[in-house]
Amino acid sequence: MNTDIDRERGVLTPADRAYLLGDREMSHDQSKRNAEARIRRRIRAAVLDFDLFLHTLAEKDRRQVFEEAATDEEFRAGLRAMLAFAYLGLEESGTDFETVLEPAVRSCEEFLAASGDERVSVDVRFDVETTIESSLSGVVSRLEAGEPVTPRELFTVVMQGDHDPTVHDRIAIADTDADDLRDGFLERLAGYLGGELRYVTDSRAVIDLEGE
Repeated sequence: MNTDIDRERGVLTPADRAYLLGDREMSHDQSKRNAEARIRRRIRAAVLDFDLFLHTLAEKDRRQVFEEAATDEEFRAGLRAMLAFAYLGLEESGTDFETVLEPAVRSCEEFLAASGDERVSVDVRFDVETTIESSLSGVVSRLEAGEPVTPRELFTVVMQGDHDPTVHDRIAIADTDADDLRDGFLERLAGYLGGELRYVTDSRAVIDLEGE
């Protein structure tokens, strides 16, 4: 998670970011509701702007936006979050992500082929298979007992919001995988919680929160 409040303004102002990160208190409930409504409107307006980007932004400008994507982990993390936000929002609204993803990928592949003077038939397949491995209450119980949790389990608890992991002095992390180490996921998660991450072994880590 990117917690830099003072980045250049995008969809959110620095004040919006401070509010979402809990660094800015609203004096009245109405002010809080106004801020949340403003953020919702800006998100919707930004989504609609992408239709304009896709159809009118010059190719050279699009290429420059993505030219460092292979090496800019912060940018890739933002792209992952953008897709995750869309996936989560659509699923919660009862709309399959595939209904957006499939035509988007197909039309882009057809455009790329046409740019090379070719015509193609595109088959887009999107399958998600979910296996329940642990319950949220079980993860919280392990946190309270000081037992290890995986990075993704901790992230789920943070996102769900009913349990505050920062009430613990330390959080033991087990079964870190290569992706978590390579893309800085654990570092960002520890930073968001206001803790200090230290690795015990290649597959185990601790987030120290004492004093928070």
